[in-house]
Amino acid sequence: MYVCVCKRVTDHQIRDAAGRGVNSIDGLCSELDVASCCGRCRECAHRVLNDALAENWSGDVELATA
Repeated sequence: MYVCVCKRVTDHQIRDAAGRGVNSIDGLCSELDVASCCGRCRECAHRVLNDALAENWSGDVELATA
């Protein structure tokens, strides 16, 4: 599903970014440009990122903070 309509970023792209080590909303913004336009997607992107990090958690990755 699209998380950021402005930049056409999907939940799959966010999950892939988390798998590559992105662990913050700022990191997502840098990597995918998510939440950089109108900002309406920020909360959803944060939630998807945290879900992905929790699924991939190996004990050394911190959940993203707002």
